[in-house]
Amino acid sequence: MHDTAFPPLVDARWLAEHRHDPRVLVVDASFFMPAQRRDAKAEFAAAHIPGARFFDIDVIADAATPLPHMLPAPAFFAHQVGRLGIANDSHIVAYDDNDFMASARVWWTFRVFGHDRISVLDGGFQSWRDLGLPVSSEDTPRAERPFRAGFRPELVIDLEAMRKATTERTIQVLDARSPGRFTGTEPEPRPGLRSGHIPGSRNLFFKRLIDETSHRFKSVADLAALYREAGIDLNRPVAATCGTGVTAAVLALGLYLLGRSDTAVYDGSWTEWGGRTDTPVETG
Repeated sequence: MHDTAFPPLVDARWLAEHRHDPRVLVVDASFFMPAQRRDAKAEFAAAHIPGARFFDIDVIADAATPLPHMLPAPAFFAHQVGRLGIANDSHIVAYDDNDFMASARVWWTFRVFGHDRISVLDGGFQSWRDLGLPVSSEDTPRAERPFRAGFRPELVIDLEAMRKATTERTIQVLDARSPGRFTGTEPEPRPGLRSGHIPGSRNLFFKRLIDETSHRFKSVADLAALYREAGIDLNRPVAATCGTGVTAAVLALGLYLLGRSDTAVYDGSWTEWGGRTDTPVETG
């Protein structure tokens, strides 16, 4: 059951009404691919929702692995988010300015570490600006607070579990990358990766879940149709994957809106799978 006190999505009007609540803490999770040639930190410094703190998915991550923005250890995560002023009683609202990349990742990450008091701003920073709501360039300091992190292993799938899933087909694997990357007709944005997809996986480009005009998630009925069109049985568990485990969380959030709170994300995603020589790859 979902905790209705902390909905997965809130809109800009709700946030405008609640942002002065000391229990509501806003984080800007904006992240851009290199080809987009945008600097998330610089954009945050220029304009952000007043009182927001910047959540850097490349800093609050496991620095010991060469794979990008992998989940850190719970203790490290707890220390880093505590420095942002987040405590276990905080209701976090994550937003970004890039089609839920990576506010959905932050939403999933907090849930992995046992924190369900997390929502995503539907429509992101664009929806906030469209309403003419105030923005700020000021850095608002917050006192460090203690945060205790748990860990939900069922929400994370690793390489060996993904290998097992491809052979036993007990879990549906859904890839959030573009159709061209999935089929292998488009090159990967990161050098050294093979093209194609994990055998047996299905494809649902994450941007199809988002309305192009409002930048918000599509209706529940439309989302259900998209997952079914991709060949997903909504009554069976799903593991979501993508390039680096970021947009996979958009698929997980979409499934959560449909009542599936158990979607796992393959953290290493295609950067890990496609970067190895001992993992099978399909094209087409």
